[in-house]
Amino acid sequence: MNPENEEIEIKLLITAIKLKYGYDFSNYSKASLNRRIRQGLKQSEFNNILELIPEIVYNKSFFNEFVENLSVNVTEMFRDPQVYKTIREKVIPYLKTFPFIKIWSAGISTGEEVYSLAILLKEEGIYYKSLIYATDFNDSVLDKAKKGIYPIRKIKQNTKNYQESGGKESLANYYHADYDSAIFDRKLRENIVFANHNLVTDNIFGEMNLILCRNVLIYFNNKLQNRVLQLFESSLCQNGFLCLGNKETIDFSDISSLFIKIDDKMKIYQKKNYIPN
Repeated sequence: MNPENEEIEIKLLITAIKLKYGYDFSNYSKASLNRRIRQGLKQSEFNNILELIPEIVYNKSFFNEFVENLSVNVTEMFRDPQVYKTIREKVIPYLKTFPFIKIWSAGISTGEEVYSLAILLKEEGIYYKSLIYATDFNDSVLDKAKKGIYPIRKIKQNTKNYQESGGKESLANYYHADYDSAIFDRKLRENIVFANHNLVTDNIFGEMNLILCRNVLIYFNNKLQNRVLQLFESSLCQNGFLCLGNKETIDFSDISSLFIKIDDKMKIYQKKNYIPN
């Protein structure tokens, strides 16, 4: 296809999705989004992007399948173990001083990192006084996250990550195997609220003590990254913590002066305590 024509068709597709469903992909990283749209086209029965548009507009189930290709759902338990170890050592001691803790895990995909966080909080003795808001804009992956059922073939890597993160028990204590699946303990979900939230268009979650959004911003352009970081800053209480992915930063953003770096390598920041004049 002529690159210029393809660019026009992609813009029309993005506009149609926004008008029909309210999902705005216009500020996603262009190269990444275009690549995933092409992948979605290959998996469909259509010959070009223009043919996709009526099907997406008039067929909600087709749209749901297609939008799943547009969201990146690559995750694992205790992903980047040193991040979780740093949270244990530098963030948890502070959170322990609060009578109640509110945490927002944004862009959770299929939920492995949310269960990782729940396990960490349980082992540190503060899960009982914690409430985790686990959000994603993709209802399909949210449904998978709510079930907490994952392929048993991933358990070896998950266990390794857990051990390297400073896990205090055995990961096997938190799930039971059923044929080819690992089913995580329902008690881990007791203090988790799963909800649809779109970082591009939706509003703040107020007064959070900790926000984790790891490896999501890399798919946004700088304008959208800045908008989302402002959303996070507004959603954090004073002295609240923000944890990003290892290739993400607040350094370029409008909020950078409002945070101190707890661990620059692990991308963990703390909101400054503002004292009014």
